[in-house]
Amino acid sequence: MAICTVYTTQLNPTCSSISTPTKSHLGFHQRQVVFYSTGKKTTRRGGSSISTSSPYVITCSAGDSQTVVIGLAADSGCGKSTFMRRLTSVFGGAAEPPKGGNPDSNTLISDTTTVICLDDYHSLDRTGRKEKGVTALDPRANDFDLMYDQVKALKEGTAVEKPIYNHVTGLLDPPELIKPPKILVIEGLHPMYDSRVRDLLDFSIYLDISNEVKFAWKIQRDMAERGHSLESIKASIEARKPDFDAYIDPQKQYADAVIEVLPTQLIPDDNEGKVLRVKLIQKEGVQHFSPVYLFDEGSTISWIPCGRKLTCSYPGIKFAYAPDTYYGHEVSVLEMDGQFDRLDELIYVESHLSNISTKFYGEVTQQMLKHSDFPGSNNGTGLFQTIIGLKIRDLYEQIVASRAQTPVEATKA
Repeated sequence: MAICTVYTTQLNPTCSSISTPTKSHLGFHQRQVVFYSTGKKTTRRGGSSISTSSPYVITCSAGDSQTVVIGLAADSGCGKSTFMRRLTSVFGGAAEPPKGGNPDSNTLISDTTTVICLDDYHSLDRTGRKEKGVTALDPRANDFDLMYDQVKALKEGTAVEKPIYNHVTGLLDPPELIKPPKILVIEGLHPMYDSRVRDLLDFSIYLDISNEVKFAWKIQRDMAERGHSLESIKASIEARKPDFDAYIDPQKQYADAVIEVLPTQLIPDDNEGKVLRVKLIQKEGVQHFSPVYLFDEGSTISWIPCGRKLTCSYPGIKFAYAPDTYYGHEVSVLEMDGQFDRLDELIYVESHLSNISTKFYGEVTQQMLKHSDFPGSNNGTGLFQTIIGLKIRDLYEQIVASRAQTPVEATKA
């Protein structure tokens, strides 16, 4: 169902309609239809008659229905891209850049989803940030007004001309046309920073990587893959930390789900970051979202599944589940410490989890095996990202069903 706004105007009575495409000053694509109805006589008090007409101007958006908007926040290098690949896989179809568009586009489009990188709303290019002495994490380097206007337009079913930040050149490239998808994912540094954008989100996730793990990851990536020195990596992290603490980290208090990645507790004084303890922190009371639990909802559980049905090499695997509070909100926390030796045995763990929103028995295991080459597939990061992907699918289906029900109920009323 298209999103339309109806205006009544007084015009000369005729019998025709005109359809004209329009484009707003913010790059929105709409279609305006004007209907002119024939005049009819109405009788006034006293017996005299007049001729009236009620032409209507109807402005409709290009989309078929209102888009569901998901927000994913995290610092650079914290696994947003891998999460997006897992999420889009749940809905089917490969996520690819816009066909025939800018080869350096950050957008990924599949049959159901469109993923927008919020770096595209940088108001300053790389040189501009350097001249003003600000980082990309600083809100002053980002255009939140345009971000809000365009996400709102897409949510309401209207196509937009979205800017492109070119990560290769550090420049702002010409915009690209983005049509409203069924599911819009906005990922980046600031999806929950601006309250206006935050209010547009149907569900939000924050990837919270501890400083110890983040440092280990950056050393592994930047030293092994990019040839950076240890000193330069430390300097880069320290330079970003004040802005990260001020503008990025506080967003996790608004998230409906937080995936927190910590050093393992199974190996004393571990600093390699290869074995991880991962928490899935799920806010209670979120519409269309029921937190995942282990064994018994609301209980406090500690479980070591290693044995006949789950192969575990050193240091083993430990699960935990408990209710808790997080920034003043009631939450359910599911935790995994350790890593899997054999993903095909994951179904044993899956069978003890409830509210995972699968379509069939073993779907979590199937998704994990399908993407066994993705980073984190042998630990809690991959497991919890996959589960959240399935929960988002379920949330989307519930929202669509509730919206379809609303017009029916209105008609009955």
